[in-house]
Amino acid sequence: MYIKRTTVLPLLVCSFFLLTGFSWNFGGDSCKEAVDLAGKLPSITEEALKQKEEANILSLCPDGSAAWFVQGLQAERSGNTEGAIAAYRHALQKDSSLAVASGNLGLLYLQRGMQDDAAVALTKGLAGQSVPAWHKALARIMAERKFYSLALYHYKEAFQKKPSDADILAGQAEVYSALGQTDRAVDDFRRALLIDPANEQASALLAGIYIQKNQDDAAIDLLKKGVTANPRSNRLHLMLADLYEKKGDSKQAEYERLLGGKKVSAVPAEPAKPEDLVQGDQFAEKGNVDKAAEAYRSAIKQQPDSIVAHERLGALFFKAGRDGEAIMAYREATYLGSVNPEVYYNLGQLYEKRNQLDEAVVSYKRAIEKKADFAEARLKLADIRLARGNTSEAVEQYVEFLKLRPESADIHLKLARIFIQSKNPTLAEESYKKVLKLAPDNPDANREIAAVYRAKGMNEQAVEHYNKALEIRRDDIDTRNALVAIYVKEKKYDKLTELLKEAVELAPDDANNHYKLGLIYDFNKDFENSVECYKKAVELKPDHARALHAMGRVYIKTGRLSEARNALEAAKKADPNMEEATILLNNIRDEFNPIPRKISKSKKYTKSKKKTSKSKKAKKTSKTKKKVVKKKPVDKKKK
Repeated sequence: MYIKRTTVLPLLVCSFFLLTGFSWNFGGDSCKEAVDLAGKLPSITEEALKQKEEANILSLCPDGSAAWFVQGLQAERSGNTEGAIAAYRHALQKDSSLAVASGNLGLLYLQRGMQDDAAVALTKGLAGQSVPAWHKALARIMAERKFYSLALYHYKEAFQKKPSDADILAGQAEVYSALGQTDRAVDDFRRALLIDPANEQASALLAGIYIQKNQDDAAIDLLKKGVTANPRSNRLHLMLADLYEKKGDSKQAEYERLLGGKKVSAVPAEPAKPEDLVQGDQFAEKGNVDKAAEAYRSAIKQQPDSIVAHERLGALFFKAGRDGEAIMAYREATYLGSVNPEVYYNLGQLYEKRNQLDEAVVSYKRAIEKKADFAEARLKLADIRLARGNTSEAVEQYVEFLKLRPESADIHLKLARIFIQSKNPTLAEESYKKVLKLAPDNPDANREIAAVYRAKGMNEQAVEHYNKALEIRRDDIDTRNALVAIYVKEKKYDKLTELLKEAVELAPDDANNHYKLGLIYDFNKDFENSVECYKKAVELKPDHARALHAMGRVYIKTGRLSEARNALEAAKKADPNMEEATILLNNIRDEFNPIPRKISKSKKYTKSKKKTSKSKKAKKTSKTKKKVVKKKPVDKKKK
């Protein structure tokens, strides 16, 4: 009996889809599943997991509301606010109840100052699910409109879900201050600063409360801590400047105003004795630091406000490596209102050398303010931002630097790597191309752009750049392994063999290289060469279980069972958990020690089919004869 062909074919097709995991969405609505996943995205903090879930949403329902929401997220991450708003609106057109799209749209509206639209969208989002960022944003709107009860409600809801957010506490404290509940405001401002000492809002408003209470010293102490934690805050520097002015410390006030971004309209005074400066310059040129310093100090003594003398004294010590004295001289120059960008740049380098990075950042920014095209200062600032994990500001400064120095291949490469880390392969590819245009033989750029192409499935371009990288650096193991993976996937065994031969030549003492080459020979049924490679691998590493197992397998294929048994036993000894070696070894033992077994009915049937029809008849006759029983003769006498 056999199954008809017309029956077998549908069965095979069904089996294929079942076994390969093909889904017809019998388990539920994939678009609904995508919407459920989208609702969970705001609570995911791990970037890699979030990216994975976004990709899952796009694959489940490519044109659904959740997919448009994900497109909005991606546009927002890349800085395309217009595209993000359009995508969120499109998502809401498809499903007006999609809370995540409403909430995020509300945040973008608020950024643009569209408070009415923001309030509506945020309220709609919060009706669907409670997200701290939406509560915080709506609280700000309510506070500005003096709906203090609603503002406090949303701040409390936000803080309950995100107690580590200092901005929430600072906003809540501001509401209490507006309500005249100063003690509660002070408590919340202090709690906010414990969480985040750099919180500008908490520092400024709490200092304002101290000033109102005539507690100027407490305000100064607070603001000094604030500018230390947040040196870029113009607001805090200017508040501090006003307090110093109030105390009569005009020099310190002027310095804080300078740090606060307020330009100093100071006119450099003429030096009292120009000959002292000239003499100082002459000693400096000759390398006589002490006499040069004496001459500059003589000029400063007669004209304490001489910016030029302080600048030259700072430059003298900076060049001589006397960092402490250089910092003091340069700081005096900045107090007096120096407009020389080199002063601030050198001061930044000195601070950075001492690991005073906050001060260095302020100095580099001031150098850029004095000279917008100061490329070196932008690069220094970018490097500090990157080291501190502030990627967006680092990218901004690197981009500005490259506008000034577009031929800097190393910075293009650094920027490309930042884009790779921030999961932006498109911008990374553009930067890698700029590197290769400037330095086509850069092995790192070739290897890394190849990885970008490989991730996009553009294997032809990937292979081209991987090969280019190998031409430049033949011992690049990562590049070689990547090429091996591509050739295996594309079944280009000739190129794979060539690549692995090169690997063996480059590292003849690496047992794994011989083992991998042996596998390729084995696959191509070149058993002689494969055995030689396995033997070499075992010679280099006697306990190479994989090579021993592979050797045993080839010996079985070629009928050399005794040698196969030896190799497999060695493999099992090297790795007792290797089940493959145990299975093959048991098969060989069965061959050497056959166990007599009872012939099954199926075997009897197979053998009997081979007999001739004559033998069948004879067998039938014999069986019939066996059944015939001879009757004994009856004894008539007994009867």
